[in-house]
Amino acid sequence: MHVLIVGGTGLISTGITRQLISAGHEVTCFTRGETDARVPDEVSFVRGDRDDHETFRERVADLEVDCVIDMVCFTPEQADRAVEAFADAIDQFVFCSTVDVYHRPPATNPVTEDAPREPAVSEYGANKAAAEDVFREAHGDAFASTIIRPWSTYGEGGTVLHSLGTDTYYIDRIREGKPIVVHGDGSSLWGPCHRDDVAGAFVNAVGNETAYGEAYHVTSEEVISWNQYHRQVARALDAPEPELVHIPTDQLVAAVPDRTDMLVDHFQYSTVFDNSKARRDLDFEYTISFEDGVRRTVEWLSDRGEIDPWDSANDDALIDAWRDSTAAFRDGVPVSDRPA
Repeated sequence: MHVLIVGGTGLISTGITRQLISAGHEVTCFTRGETDARVPDEVSFVRGDRDDHETFRERVADLEVDCVIDMVCFTPEQADRAVEAFADAIDQFVFCSTVDVYHRPPATNPVTEDAPREPAVSEYGANKAAAEDVFREAHGDAFASTIIRPWSTYGEGGTVLHSLGTDTYYIDRIREGKPIVVHGDGSSLWGPCHRDDVAGAFVNAVGNETAYGEAYHVTSEEVISWNQYHRQVARALDAPEPELVHIPTDQLVAAVPDRTDMLVDHFQYSTVFDNSKARRDLDFEYTISFEDGVRRTVEWLSDRGEIDPWDSANDDALIDAWRDSTAAFRDGVPVSDRPA
């Protein structure tokens, strides 16, 4: 098939592009050209901004593609314009959504594809959910729609998450055996999935009539606590057992509000997503262990000199302040009042 990827050179879409070519498809990427393309030479490119709608529509009109995979649709307005551009011109539209469409905390775990989506956990999640609704409405009239909802995706071209975001100094702290800030008591659950495993599900959705009109989770099958997460990162890097410093989520948010957006919207919640539908219909497989994936990701970053020094953020000041405050609290309780 001829597949147009709107995007095509980002974290997940690079994997999709490579695997589509390996599977024998013809691939065209519509991109702004701002990210270096690490894709096979067989890939064709159309340059432009999808938000310049008239130009976007003109440049894709004559491509004669069978399927569109949209990796950079984030709002219902963009979804409306995509329907307008591709209605009656393609067989299938595959939309990259997100598990952020679901309400948090979930009513039950594991979360299935019909779980409540309101109230939204974030503006990003609300917009993705609204975009899903546009493509659901278009299904069967404009084209067949397929929705795929990844979770925490990482890999070469990205970084390794931690409680305070995406900054790469965390990797150097792990390697150097420096204390690591962990939100809460570290028992909330998280599940990273390597981009190549996520990409495989997108590729298997292309032209798959079973997937028409359906939504799928494509997430980790190695769900671990954040304590386990940091220890696995350390093992992957042959680093010392990390010293984990647990700080309540609300205190971290109060102390460094500019560094805790992901913590507030995502990390603080325990979630497990049911992938059984994607395993059944898309042959989804979880093949790259977290430790192997971390090793590959860090090697990619190291080769490009993109790992910041361990002391390039204020983690040590946070840790010292927390230790001082907890010591003062402990010392303020009379010995006679402490439990035996």
